[in-house]
Amino acid sequence: MSSPMDLYEQLTAQGLAVRHIKAQKGNKAEVESAVQLLLRMKEDYKLLTGQDYQAGRPPTHTEDDDSGPAEDDEDDQVNPWNVSTSSAKGVDYDKLIVRFGSCKIEQELVDRIARVTGKTPHHFLRRGIFFSHRDMHQILDAYESRKSFYLYTGRGPSSGAMHVGHLIPFLFTKWLQDVFDVPLVVQMTDDEKYLWKDLSLEDCHRYTLENARDIIACGFDPDKTFIFSDLDYMGASPSFYRNVVKVQKHVTFNQVKGIFGFTDSDCIGKISFPAIQAAPSFSNSFPQIFGDRNDVQCLIPCAIDQDPYFRMTRDVAPRIGYLKPALLHSTFFPALQGAQTKMSASDANSSIFLTDTAKQIKNKVNKHAFSGGKDTVEEHRKLGGNPDVDVSFMYLTFFLEDDEQLEKIRQERCASHRRTEEVFDRDASAHDRGASGETQASDRRDRATVHDPAQTTLQLLEPSEERTLTVFCSCVITLC
Repeated sequence: MSSPMDLYEQLTAQGLAVRHIKAQKGNKAEVESAVQLLLRMKEDYKLLTGQDYQAGRPPTHTEDDDSGPAEDDEDDQVNPWNVSTSSAKGVDYDKLIVRFGSCKIEQELVDRIARVTGKTPHHFLRRGIFFSHRDMHQILDAYESRKSFYLYTGRGPSSGAMHVGHLIPFLFTKWLQDVFDVPLVVQMTDDEKYLWKDLSLEDCHRYTLENARDIIACGFDPDKTFIFSDLDYMGASPSFYRNVVKVQKHVTFNQVKGIFGFTDSDCIGKISFPAIQAAPSFSNSFPQIFGDRNDVQCLIPCAIDQDPYFRMTRDVAPRIGYLKPALLHSTFFPALQGAQTKMSASDANSSIFLTDTAKQIKNKVNKHAFSGGKDTVEEHRKLGGNPDVDVSFMYLTFFLEDDEQLEKIRQERCASHRRTEEVFDRDASAHDRGASGETQASDRRDRATVHDPAQTTLQLLEPSEERTLTVFCSCVITLC
């Protein structure tokens, strides 16, 4: 079933087709057929959206939803700069799917991914951590037809170290690259952070290089991975900049105000930035990888708060002759204080950074982690815990790969066998004996050295020193 935004775009295209036929003085039967199809599509649109179709006015609460900071009629606020909810269980993702006009990842799609790849689906898919998509079936259709696609994800470097929540899209993207054997581009939006944060241009670029080391250390295929800084690449790639300008021409100021909530007091850099985040969605932005091809579709794994950028991109793409990017959306990694907001590098007490020591992690968890427990130990042991709001258990759902073990822990939490600090103490002792799975690779890595940051690619060289990344998952998710 088409989403409201898809039907709106089909209607717009059909309206253009009718005008073209009339302008070319087509025969009466051809004109009537095209007009009747347009009228039927308008009826379908009103049935689906409850709104009359109006050219130039996309449906509300869908791909061009006013999803800026002001969302007074919603309990959940989700946009690229703010995620918050009043619920201790976190954002209502089913409502978010409806509001954004995306499609839920059903079991049928998970099963299809398993069939197409011949691999067991990643536990992020099995557990609904990646829960929403746009056009993933189209990507699989192309893959089965031996047509290529590529991956695109990114990072806005606002601190010298990434936190564990930042790993989620990169760990999943690594799995996608492995199972589909496709190229990946990673955009480091240091320009964005300069525009939005109180940071110097030099600090933003330095954070790019620091964060790139952590990203490289996830283990991406160096022969098929291109990591670039906007501050470097924009001036070195005419093809990339041409696509930025194309997008800028086809998006009005009113549209970006509606999508992103910009105001008249925002700097013009913010208003133009969405076109820069859109450009990597088009394959000819990277001629060193794809030549002048513009027919290689893009798949973007990202947290759903980034979706407004790509709703805009998907609206513009067919108008400039490009394929729409497909998307896979993840849930948010909760802050230590609870799932009412996501973990943020801006708040050191809400985050576990990849460079935190085991002692720092333990102190943060014991001091700040929300458990949803009862007022007293005795009451907690008597009445039981609530894993639906317990942050430490939520973290396990992200990083503990063993489904049976996770269910056992969930039952223990419900039965009140252990409190949060008791879970952590046991997990920390397990860390001393070694972690497992992909989280072990994240625990202690070789330092990735960036070669010549003035170049347009960040290359992984031989490790010059060892960088210890005491990742939270190694302290909190590995159980005996």
